[in-house]
Amino acid sequence: MAKEGVEKAEETEQMIEKEATKEPAEGGGGDGSHRLGDAQEMRAVVLAGFGGLNKLRLSRRAMPEPQDCELKIRVKACGLNFIDLMVRQGNIDNPPKTPLVPGFECSGIVEALGDSVKGYEIGDRVMAFVNYNAWAEVVCTPVEFVYKIPDDMSFSEAAAFPMNFVTAYMMLFEVANLREGMSVLVHSAGGGVGQAVAQLCSTVPNVTIFGTASTFKHEAIKDSVTHLFDRNADYVQEVKRISAEGVDIVLDCLCGDNTGKGLSLLKPLGTYILYGSSNMVTGETKSFFSFAKSWWQVEKVNPIKLYEENKVIAGFSLLNLLFKQGRAGLIRGVVDKLLGLYNQKKIKPVVDSLWALEEVKEAMQRIHDRGNIGKLILDVEKTPTPLMANDSTETSEAGEEEEDHEGDSENKERMPFIQ
Repeated sequence: MAKEGVEKAEETEQMIEKEATKEPAEGGGGDGSHRLGDAQEMRAVVLAGFGGLNKLRLSRRAMPEPQDCELKIRVKACGLNFIDLMVRQGNIDNPPKTPLVPGFECSGIVEALGDSVKGYEIGDRVMAFVNYNAWAEVVCTPVEFVYKIPDDMSFSEAAAFPMNFVTAYMMLFEVANLREGMSVLVHSAGGGVGQAVAQLCSTVPNVTIFGTASTFKHEAIKDSVTHLFDRNADYVQEVKRISAEGVDIVLDCLCGDNTGKGLSLLKPLGTYILYGSSNMVTGETKSFFSFAKSWWQVEKVNPIKLYEENKVIAGFSLLNLLFKQGRAGLIRGVVDKLLGLYNQKKIKPVVDSLWALEEVKEAMQRIHDRGNIGKLILDVEKTPTPLMANDSTETSEAGEEEEDHEGDSENKERMPFIQ
């Protein structure tokens, strides 16, 4: 019976995918939703299995309805983050089952309220964190992860706001206690988090920002960073040439040998924070060699040495904090402070580019290539560029075998998350 149930589920998924390639029926609804039989459906980006870009497809899925304490949001824009690349590759701890809809943040309009929801009305403009499923026309998420957005904030800006600015704020002010006159080293200074860090540092007097980025980004971001270095250069010596003592805060999204370099640059009472491991993503698919190389390059931390040198080492994962550690109340307070800064025009999300759902592969490739300055956004209402958007309904390249998922045993924890 179990085998028969699996076969039925696979057959149903294949039927939905087949329908997704068809043009919507006439009169199918101008709001982006369609009805097949009695089930109302929506477009969504589906990850068929862990691996390369060819594992992504645009499909139709049953539209969710809000449960108790949830909001139903008609999505206008979705954020695309580096963690989404790691999810696609299965390069995270305890990955969830596939097929799944990726994405962790979005913006849109409240369409329905679940029971017990207070403080929101249908028609409210909001941004939200979602524990997967954000890359779709409609999402449902608990009210504790939803925030109203200012009238003058666009949906694309709102989709670029939560992950980047909350991460940057928490690291700078909650973990590292940034104060006047301090210095900060941030890697990937041209990315979404890097630009958020630079803007937040500018709200504190006399903060010196050291940044690393690809050279082609330097002209565009030079005004946001005090000292800018080529990401492939010996930035340790460059920093020490300018500041012999080093820096007060290191924000590392690279990992690998940058961990040791970052610790070596810390002043006494300085704080090193690891919030990502992009060095482990060197190609389109998961690479054991890249993972192993980055792991072995990480300097082994000696607590006695930290004690003697008066240094602090920390880690930060916003999604773990929200979805596994129950700190939604803390995050809401941070969002309120950030929206205050936005309303004072002290910060503003940097949007690199807008992409249709059909162009998700190309958008993700841009992040692979480290080509973005600021945040990439999936615009749900955008029409795809004909010469750019590939057929995202294809499940795999001809002749490619589907990957076996080691994480699919039922006794494993289904909540992701990041190292």
